[in-house]
Amino acid sequence: MCRMFGLAAARPVALRDLLCEAPRSLRALSCDHPDGWGVAIRSRDGWWVERDTSMAAECARFGDLASIEATHAIAHVRQKTVGETSLANTHPFQRGPFVFAHNGTIANLAALAASPSRIAEIEGQTDSERLFAFLLTHIDAAGDVTRGVESAVRVIHADPDIGSVNFVLACGDQMFAHRLGRSLYALARDGVAIVASEPLTDEPWTELGERELMIVDASHARTAPADRAKRGYGFASLS
Repeated sequence: MCRMFGLAAARPVALRDLLCEAPRSLRALSCDHPDGWGVAIRSRDGWWVERDTSMAAECARFGDLASIEATHAIAHVRQKTVGETSLANTHPFQRGPFVFAHNGTIANLAALAASPSRIAEIEGQTDSERLFAFLLTHIDAAGDVTRGVESAVRVIHADPDIGSVNFVLACGDQMFAHRLGRSLYALARDGVAIVASEPLTDEPWTELGERELMIVDASHARTAPADRAKRGYGFASLS
């Protein structure tokens, strides 16, 4: 079990609430998820990723990040299931312009076929990093991020024994959030989209349905349209 959130916005917003001050901020939730934390923030020069194996609630460096404003962020606190407590096993993971975090346990790793080049990039022992390599393999093959993610999700949904596959993936102005086997919620705030493992604030969050994929285009501060019947999986949109 882990807890995570992803944020995409058309303008920079403060991370203090979600990281440290909300009733169920990641700092508060880290007391039950103590095996490391990570925060990825996108700047003009690309992604900046901070990770540590300590409990977020006891780490001064984690608190320092709360003062930052960002248009894109992915944050994660870990309760280890697969892989030891180590920096290599700490989310979020980054590969070039892509940043990724996962909540759940993959029961059938054999279903996550990945290319040799993506397998070679894996640094830790987690099933999460293998899932990341699988997604990137589909993106590489499709030559397009959205089509690649959709292709990977179809493979995931075709396997009834895959396990729990909640993830957040960000690249450029787009953020993808998928729910399977764990809870996932979304919140819209005046041009800001947030997805999280559970409601972090006392605002009215919307629970994504099982097997739903949400696609947020932060450059327009709205979600992209989708056709459920043709795509074969659910889609949650924010207004």
